[in-house]
Amino acid sequence: MAMAYVLVSCDLGFDTEIVHEIKQVEDVKEVRGVYGAYDIVVKLESANADILRDTIIWKIRKLNRVRSTLTLMTIEGLE
Repeated sequence: MAMAYVLVSCDLGFDTEIVHEIKQVEDVKEVRGVYGAYDIVVKLESANADILRDTIIWKIRKLNRVRSTLTLMTIEGLE
């Protein structure tokens, strides 16, 4: 099982809307608004890293009002 955390920075005032949109994306397990340099943290899990990569690139990063992301891909077997 591949897992990643994605930190999302969005346009000011659009975090609630983006959280709602991200919750609709397949493989998203958890979404939280956060304080700090980023606005949202997303936890994703999928069968493999290629699926996660495609989800991040084509379904999260392409959302309107998402300005940037930082992806933290976990290391399988190191728990």
